[in-house]
Amino acid sequence: MKRRAVLLGTLAAPFVARAQGAARVVVVGGGFAGATAARSLAQAGHQVTMIEANAQYLSCPFSNPVVAGMRELDGQQFGWDKVAAAGVKLVQARATGVDGTAKRVLLDGGAVEYDRLVMAPGVDLRLGSDPGALPGYDRAAAERMPHAWKAGAQTTLLRDQLRAMPDGGTVVMTVPANPYRCPPGPYERASLIAWYLKNNKPRSKLLVLDAKDQFSKQKLFQQAWAQMYPGLLEWVSLSNGGAVTGVDPAAMTVSTDFDTHKANVANVIPPQRAGAVAQAAGVADRTGWCPVDPVSFESLRVAGIHVIGDAAIMGAMPKSAFAANAQAKVCAQAITALLAGRAPEVPRLINTCYSLVAPEYGISIAGVYRPVNGQLTDIEGAGGTSPLDAEPAVRAQEAAYADVWYRTITGSVFG
Repeated sequence: MKRRAVLLGTLAAPFVARAQGAARVVVVGGGFAGATAARSLAQAGHQVTMIEANAQYLSCPFSNPVVAGMRELDGQQFGWDKVAAAGVKLVQARATGVDGTAKRVLLDGGAVEYDRLVMAPGVDLRLGSDPGALPGYDRAAAERMPHAWKAGAQTTLLRDQLRAMPDGGTVVMTVPANPYRCPPGPYERASLIAWYLKNNKPRSKLLVLDAKDQFSKQKLFQQAWAQMYPGLLEWVSLSNGGAVTGVDPAAMTVSTDFDTHKANVANVIPPQRAGAVAQAAGVADRTGWCPVDPVSFESLRVAGIHVIGDAAIMGAMPKSAFAANAQAKVCAQAITALLAGRAPEVPRLINTCYSLVAPEYGISIAGVYRPVNGQLTDIEGAGGTSPLDAEPAVRAQEAAYADVWYRTITGSVFG
């Protein structure tokens, strides 16, 4: 019998079918992926424990407007009260590893047993001696050249450095090669920094050094940059010498194979990998990411462990909050089916990503994905981007949609 397809996106109705018995499911991580999975699994009747080290969640989506002074950081902060009210047991502790044979999550001060484990550890930045790290960039360097790729103190540090920079200064951004969290995120940030400079320090310049020749929503971004930020924002591609080979935080310089650039403010977005606990659990491979089955999100390396969100890698689906939310719902349904002795249904997953180029200028991309040969693959013709050459009213409407999307997804995940 052919398995039915399930289409899931952020606004899909919650899964409420009751499981056979109350299995113990542990979720590691309380972000968009982890909190969604925990709520969905509790609704399905499982005994769910969510392990999260932090007292609150700081959202990366919509943190670029914080950098540009368009919103405050407290709009990025969320708690888990509504997750607990859904029947999820919360454990504030740091997961240090997993014993996949004994089915135990190891904590700083103990362990939690599981029947199935969902890991949503997000990403770690490759710093210092980490293989693949950018030479010269470590935790100390990040205090002078902030990455701001994890929301919080780094976000406000970059904001404050931009505010303190003299008019006529140079901002240098570095963008890593794929894969990394939120593919269009650096280009939204570049846009909003350029908007801030245009309105507050118009004699300044933003230089974007990129380890790629192509990026998400490229034509839309570049059209907007040419219209709004000519002479202010310069993007240097891989082919034109944009790949960064090292940084010197003491000298505030960023080097490529062809030049060394002096910065008043340097925003260094470093290479990334799955969170440390994924490495410790053995679910990450030598790339640093976690290969999974795209139907159930079960690890291809350790049975009984499912990996969702930014840490997983499975093909065309990008690393985004929308994707994490959709994957969590699919994973919860798959776990419920597996615990009941059934094969999971084959999913169709949606991703939508909004980016701001200015406060009233938004652009978007959408995609629909299905499993093909062990990978999530784009369904041709099912997605698309904002139109080129759109009227200002269309761009303003998309900016409004972006705000509605953020309020909707954070409300559905964190309550």
